[in-house]
Amino acid sequence: PTNWGSAFSGSAWQWDEATHEYFLHLFSPKQPDLNWENPKVRHAVYAFMNRWVDRGVDGFRMDVINLISKTYPLVDGPQAEDELYGSGFAAIANGPRVHEFLHEMNEAVFAPRDAHVITVGEAPGVTLEEAALFTDPARAEVDMVFQFEHVGLDHGEGGKWDARPLDVVELKRSMQRWQDGLAAVGWNSLYWNNHDQPRAVSRFGDDGEHWARSAMLLGAILHLQRGTPFIYQGEEIGMTNSPFASVSDLRDIESLNHIAEALAAGAGDEEAVLAGVRGASRDNARTPMQWDATAHGGFTTGTPWIPANPNHTHLNVAAQAADEASVLAFYRRLVAMRHADPLVTTGSFEMLVPDHDRLFAFERADGDDRMLVLANLSGGNLPVDDLVDLDAWAGSALVLGNLDAVSLGEPLRPWEVRVLRQQ
Repeated sequence: PTNWGSAFSGSAWQWDEATHEYFLHLFSPKQPDLNWENPKVRHAVYAFMNRWVDRGVDGFRMDVINLISKTYPLVDGPQAEDELYGSGFAAIANGPRVHEFLHEMNEAVFAPRDAHVITVGEAPGVTLEEAALFTDPARAEVDMVFQFEHVGLDHGEGGKWDARPLDVVELKRSMQRWQDGLAAVGWNSLYWNNHDQPRAVSRFGDDGEHWARSAMLLGAILHLQRGTPFIYQGEEIGMTNSPFASVSDLRDIESLNHIAEALAAGAGDEEAVLAGVRGASRDNARTPMQWDATAHGGFTTGTPWIPANPNHTHLNVAAQAADEASVLAFYRRLVAMRHADPLVTTGSFEMLVPDHDRLFAFERADGDDRMLVLANLSGGNLPVDDLVDLDAWAGSALVLGNLDAVSLGEPLRPWEVRVLRQQ
C-alpha cells in the first residue's frame, strides 16, 4: 500500500483477512475501488447499467467518475509534515484511460438505444479543458460533469472545515469561466445543492431575516444560466442547515472521522470542533425531506436514521404548496420559464459588472432577443442605475421577481432579484 489517505480520514488501504491482501478505498472501506483495468470488471458494470436502463431509468449520476482510471504503478504521494497521510490525487484523477473507459461505456450501454439516457459524471478536481472533453457530444462520453470549483470558494486555508465568507467577485469569475469555457463545445451542469453540500440558503444566502428572498434569488441565478440545472430535494422549499446540537446528532462518516481526528490532535474541545463542522457537514443535506408539520416532517411514521430539522414545523411543502408567494411557487415559475423560453436554453451568457462585490448581474441574448438578471447578494439596498445601462432596457417586461414590482430605476432591495425580458 501507498501512503495515501482516504477522503474520509484514515488510510486509503484496508487489510482483507480473507485474501491476505490490502485493497484500495479512496472513500469508505465499504466502497472498495474497482479495478477498471480488468475488462471483466468493466463489462460487469455495463451489464448492470443495461439492466437498469431496461427497467426504464432515465439517466445515471456517476460518482467520482473521473477517478476510475489510475496511473500505474501506484506510488506514494506528497505528504506535508503535519499530515498523517499523503495525497494520491495526481495518480487517480483524470487518469490515462478515463476517456477510453467512458466512451466504451457509452458504446455498450447508451449508443444502441433510441431513447436518450442522461448521463452526468461527478468529477472532483476536473479542469475546464477536461470537462470540455468529457461533455463534447462528438466524443460520446457523458452529457455533463459536476465540477466543484464554485462550491470550494468558501473554504479557508484549512479546507472545508475552515469556512470563510463567500467572495461574490470570485463566484462570478468562476461561473463566467465555466459559461465561456463550455459555450462552443460541451455543456454545463448547474447546481448549488447535492447530498455532499450544505444547504445553499444557509451557505450563500441569508437563512434568517431574508430566508425566502435569498432562497428565490439563488434559484434564479442558477436556473437562468446556460446549462442544465439540478434541484436537490428540499432546495425548492428553501430547506436550511440543521442546528446539530451535539456530535450524537451527526451520522456522516466524513464529519465523524474529522471530529475524532481533530480531538485526538488536540484541536480543541468537542464544542469547538463541532462549531467548525456544523455548517459544512454533509448531514445538512441528508436530514429528512420536510413534507409537513407532523413528526419527522411527514417523512416517516417510524424513526428516521437522522433527526429532521426542527424548523420543519413551519418550513415544509404543505405550508408552501398553495402559497403563490412561496419559495416553491417561485421554483415552479423558474422551471416553467426554462421550458417555455428558448432564450434560457440557447442564448449567450455575459456577466455584467464582474468586479462588484454585491451585484450579480448577467445578460442572456440571441440576436435582438435579450434577458437581464439583476440580483442583490446583500442585506442592504443596492442602486444599480450607475452600474448597468438601464436606459437600454426601457420598455422591457419584468417577467420574474421575488418582490413586488417597482420602477426599473429603483434600487434593488435586500436579496432582491429582477428578471427583465426584451424582444
